[in-house]
Amino acid sequence: MNPIRCLVVDDEELARTLLENYIARVPGLEPIAFCANPLEAMNILRKETVDLLFLDIQMPELTGIEFLRTLQQKPVVVFTTAYADYALEGYSLDVTDYLLKPFSFERFLQAVNKAGAALQAKTAAPAPQSGSQLPEKDYLLIKADHKVHRIKYGDIIYIQSMREYVAFHTDNGRILSLNSLKQLEEELPPERFIRVHKSYMVAIGRINTMEGNLLHVGKEKIPVGANYRDALVKRVF
Repeated sequence: MNPIRCLVVDDEELARTLLENYIARVPGLEPIAFCANPLEAMNILRKETVDLLFLDIQMPELTGIEFLRTLQQKPVVVFTTAYADYALEGYSLDVTDYLLKPFSFERFLQAVNKAGAALQAKTAAPAPQSGSQLPEKDYLLIKADHKVHRIKYGDIIYIQSMREYVAFHTDNGRILSLNSLKQLEEELPPERFIRVHKSYMVAIGRINTMEGNLLHVGKEKIPVGANYRDALVKRVF
């Protein structure tokens, strides 16, 4: 089995030293670099193949969560942090494990084993055969209230940004989740959803009428931002 190439990003020198010690004790782990901030890590990721990223969350200038959201191709990620409050958001970003500082070598090994299993699953995933088509995805998986909700696209009426949260307004009620409209714009199919305001995305099929700078979406009136109006009119009206 090929070695697992590791990158550590943490602004605390003691934390980097601890991880360096732990990694050295595990056969099969190959340290690539120990970075004090995400900007250093970006340079490493441009030049090197990284399989496993140990990433602190609370760092100056750019948090680990913000850094992770900038990555197009993500390695397997294990968060390392002193703050338990970020656990739910970590899992919403498909993070493999969450190490709460100070963590023991035994707990570190558990995270490494989970990361190894995730890497094997990535490698073992079969590529689609030529000429075959995967079924079109028609749902979102949303983590909220310590549960995973499967929301069909057709049930979403509109999505509202509420600082670090977003509210999914659906036929079955409202679900509040740690997320961002920017991330959802990249994930949701553009033929079905459109951004109409810095704080709102709507389901195109749910738009009834446009009145001035207001959209009638079902029973709701959604504001239309000046920066989004032209694109909305061109695509929908």
